[in-house]
Amino acid sequence: MVTVMTGASNTVDETTKSFVAGEEGALRAVYERYAAAVLRVAAASLPSRADAEDVVQATFIKAWHGRESFDPAKGSLLVWLLTIARRRAIDVLRSRTRDEQVVKVLHSTGGTAPGEPVRPDRVVDRLVMLEAIGELPPQQQRVLLLAFYDDLTHEQIATTTGIPLGTVKSHLRRGMARLRQRWEVDGGAR
Repeated sequence: MVTVMTGASNTVDETTKSFVAGEEGALRAVYERYAAAVLRVAAASLPSRADAEDVVQATFIKAWHGRESFDPAKGSLLVWLLTIARRRAIDVLRSRTRDEQVVKVLHSTGGTAPGEPVRPDRVVDRLVMLEAIGELPPQQQRVLLLAFYDDLTHEQIATTTGIPLGTVKSHLRRGMARLRQRWEVDGGAR
């Protein structure tokens, strides 16, 4: 519900009222009024103009769909839009960081070498395996990664980790059994 504001601005302007009410043309009017400011905030946070423009679009879509939650008594429509844009920009940066981490892990684990053509099936298989390894207890994860990605022997793993040789072998056996089980479940879904 749109209410009368107190302080510097005595009333909510008509554009804001029509936006909150979902009136025809209101989204266009709000976009025309505030898109440049939203773009400036997004562009200041993101490395590319294309990402910033995507954030602007996502901001106005989210605002339109969530307009009932806007409360003019808590702040202006512009501040609300800028807050949405800032959160969207952070989401984009987090997503990009996750994507970069996946690429880094793939390169570091021998999944692909720089310049080597990427085979989608290998990428998917490796991601499934890395996800499955990530679900194992930390010591099993470490032992499996050292064995298969660093190509260490059981004895070298025991020396590197300080874990007794028998425990290394047990971790490998149990870890491999869980990975095999996971692989069979995921492999059967293809």
